[in-house]
Amino acid sequence: MKKFGGSLSVNVVEIKKKFPVVDVQNLTVVRGKYKAVESVSFKVFPGSNTAIIGANGAGKSTLIQAILGLIPYESGDIEILGKQIKDLGKYWHQVGYIPQKLIFDRSFPLTVAELVGLGLPQSSFMKSREKVISVEKALLKVKLQNHRKQRIGSLSGGELKRVLLAYCLVQPRQLLILDEVMAGIDATGEAEFSELLTNLQTENGFSILQVSHDLDMVSRYCDQVICINRRILCHGKPSVTLNENNLSEIYGEGFTRYFHHH
Repeated sequence: MKKFGGSLSVNVVEIKKKFPVVDVQNLTVVRGKYKAVESVSFKVFPGSNTAIIGANGAGKSTLIQAILGLIPYESGDIEILGKQIKDLGKYWHQVGYIPQKLIFDRSFPLTVAELVGLGLPQSSFMKSREKVISVEKALLKVKLQNHRKQRIGSLSGGELKRVLLAYCLVQPRQLLILDEVMAGIDATGEAEFSELLTNLQTENGFSILQVSHDLDMVSRYCDQVICINRRILCHGKPSVTLNENNLSEIYGEGFTRYFHHH
């Protein structure tokens, strides 16, 4: 396990060049009387694709929710873009987030274009035509330009995840945080989404922090892996971290790893 020390506070403009986009130090999160996350420390650097893996109940989603400020934490420090999350303020728009599940009324008459448009700054002075163009460009990025008038309730699981990705990318982001974004997508859809996400990262230069259950996709597309079971068990490159001994410790004896074939 890699351990990091120190805390950074810098101008956001400098972050992309020098400093981690996410810096978590000795984080502990308590839910009820249970320590769901305990003394977790790691950094995510600009341009990286970092995966968090672990068995069910290991604290992966709890960790993501704490980083996003969605739930309180007991102790430790969290910095995003060089600032404590309580001080991030107007810079939150540089962070995109896709949850594991989007719960909504499928009969609600919201179109794909309208949902993506909600990702634009609501206080923006952009003209209507500029907003339309931004939405069109975002849908083009995720290859859904012909679905702009379709209601979101009629989308497949894979299409909905791509719409949420367009929502994140309708304005520039420095960081995308994804909580098991592949949930509900078949193996072919997972591979297509991962390829699309990687290409967009290369084109736009954002960093990715994602919770994933698919070790094959993690091996192919991520450059760092954080293995947790409340605490960090191991942390490093997939080629080194995802070995048989580590996987047995993470998931238990008898764990079998499956690979996709396309």
